[in-house]
Amino acid sequence: MPPRWPREPDPNDPAYRRLENRINFALHIALFSAINSGLWFFQQLGHPFEHLSTVTLLWFAGLGLHAIFIWRDRPDKSEAQ
Repeated sequence: MPPRWPREPDPNDPAYRRLENRINFALHIALFSAINSGLWFFQQLGHPFEHLSTVTLLWFAGLGLHAIFIWRDRPDKSEAQ
């Protein structure tokens, strides 16, 4: 079931920002998985890409930074409704 927002979306609402960050992170993971697995598949078919390991590691590091950002950007209890 997709996430639903029970009230009018307000970009200044910390809970709304948190949900938006989580949805963006899920999209980032989906794109990483789809594109990266496709690149590795085509490399296995015989289309060499010399720097694929570097691209994968850098992108994975970006995912890690994105996860840290989401974890650290939680609203305070005073901001939560």
